[in-house]
Amino acid sequence: MMKRSTVAAVAVLAAAVSLPAAAQFQKPEDAVKYRQSGMFVMADHFGRIGAMVNGRAPYDAAAAVKNAETVAVLATLPFAGFVEGTASTEKGKSSAAVWSKRADFDAGAKKMQDEVAKLVAAAKTNNLDTLKAAFGEVGKACKGCHDNFRNQ
Repeated sequence: MMKRSTVAAVAVLAAAVSLPAAAQFQKPEDAVKYRQSGMFVMADHFGRIGAMVNGRAPYDAAAAVKNAETVAVLATLPFAGFVEGTASTEKGKSSAAVWSKRADFDAGAKKMQDEVAKLVAAAKTNNLDTLKAAFGEVGKACKGCHDNFRNQ
């Protein structure tokens, strides 16, 4: 009996893991809200670092590290919400290019995540100039995707 339960549990788990990403969301709007929420929170923490590197807030090495690490975690989350059927024609929303040029979009996401990892390393150096340089590279990676995959 226990063996049968274990096999059944493994089968259910395997089926759940193999479902497409779209199945994670009840409605397309849920996927959009998910990705927008993730991007919003990520931008908030990135902005806290930006305030420091742009002189709008005092440099705080510990806060820079904490925010960079938070951005690194958040940078992996929104992309599950980019599912088929969620493109928009509204300004500032994801364009259909996300899906027609998916490999490029995914490469852009990976580039941003790689640059965020460098931002974390830079924050840990306790050197504002190093942080500024890494911050700029993350910004460029974000802008690249926004320019190519967001309706202008």
